[in-house]
Amino acid sequence: MLTLIQYIKFYSFAQKVKRRRHVKICCGTDIIEIERIKKSIEDEKIGKNFVKRVFTEKEIQYCENKKTQKYQHYAARFAAKEATFKAISEQIKNKYELSWKDIEILNNEQGKPKLNLIGIDISQIEAIDLSMSHCREYAVANVAVLTCEKGG
Repeated sequence: MLTLIQYIKFYSFAQKVKRRRHVKICCGTDIIEIERIKKSIEDEKIGKNFVKRVFTEKEIQYCENKKTQKYQHYAARFAAKEATFKAISEQIKNKYELSWKDIEILNNEQGKPKLNLIGIDISQIEAIDLSMSHCREYAVANVAVLTCEKGG
């Protein structure tokens, strides 16, 4: 589901690209139990491999700096990666070649989360917006993508 701000932002942008043939808004949403991520990270057998396989060095550094709330931040980034995959999967030629680290979630200067898509052809993606949140038990993320097929 798009937030009102996302809808307004994308609707305004879509009005600017009327000369294009096809404008589409794609959404992805994911929610995860923080305890599930915590167990995966703390597991003696898979913990270190899980973190290194799913998160980039910058993401790990950010989450580890959150000390007592690091699991909420790991979970929010995990949910954001899932939501991103759901939102962009139609735009990717072979979505099964994506790795977790191809989607990086960092924060801008104001603290707003931003997406870095690493090594992914996003030529048809005109705009992308991410929203994440967490409480004690759950983390959730919503990604909205505006795609435009160029007119002839």
